[in-house]
Amino acid sequence: MITLPQLNGYLGKPISQICPNGFANDNDNHCAHFVAHAMGYKFGVTCLTMVHAQPGAVGATIKVQQIFPQCPAVGTWASRPKTLLSCLAFITRESEVNIATKTMNNVPRKHIGIFFNGLIWHYSNSQRKVVQQTPEQFAFHYPAPYNAMFFGSMP
Repeated sequence: MITLPQLNGYLGKPISQICPNGFANDNDNHCAHFVAHAMGYKFGVTCLTMVHAQPGAVGATIKVQQIFPQCPAVGTWASRPKTLLSCLAFITRESEVNIATKTMNNVPRKHIGIFFNGLIWHYSNSQRKVVQQTPEQFAFHYPAPYNAMFFGSMP
């Protein structure tokens, strides 16, 4: 489980200071990449797939749609249990998610962050650094109709 000091330690950092494997091109989307390094997720396509890393290096998942189905429980943000103080936050078009099958389509407009005690830490690709926002601010990451929020309990 991640802690508040760990999350705050990422604030303002570019992905080049987070990924030890050198997968840090500013033209790539790094939201899932940040979350996976912070949480230790290394399933599916990882940053090691994208670079020639040192032997023994550990990669982190880089695809939002591969993290979503790994969550034990998923649902709309509005249905998130109020007692769930730590989870993953997702945002995309509502029609791109099937909660019953725990699937998210691979579309350009999808994003992920870590919700912890009322705030969401995520990698802002436009600002090229980790930021924190309230869920209300995070909801404006994309314009409607691409701003449906979902939660996922931690894999």
